[in-house]
Amino acid sequence: MAYKVLVVDDQFGIRVLLQEVLQREGYEIFQAPNGTTALEIVQREQPDLILLDMKIPGMDGLEILRNIRKLELDTKVIMMTAYGELDLIQEAMEMGALAHFTKPFDIDELRQAVKDQLQA
Repeated sequence: MAYKVLVVDDQFGIRVLLQEVLQREGYEIFQAPNGTTALEIVQREQPDLILLDMKIPGMDGLEILRNIRKLELDTKVIMMTAYGELDLIQEAMEMGALAHFTKPFDIDELRQAVKDQLQA
């Protein structure tokens, strides 16, 4: 069975790019443009890994991560941010985020990080 990966980002282009790259690796990809949709997909699909943007209008990445942790699922999370906000990244790591990437990220590094985390 394929690993399930959820991409949460308000930027359509980022979601499509990540879906194309990760589908080629054989993963089943889900997309969410906001926190509400992300949490619905997390509850329904229980993804193995979530690529989560920090800055999303409405419910931001930290709030989404907090809500995911309340569900007590063993879902791995990699944060993505366009900002060098170390305090937010630190807080996300304390809540169990495994890694973070600053946009613009190297797509090959991100693809490898996803593979490494899923196989860990």
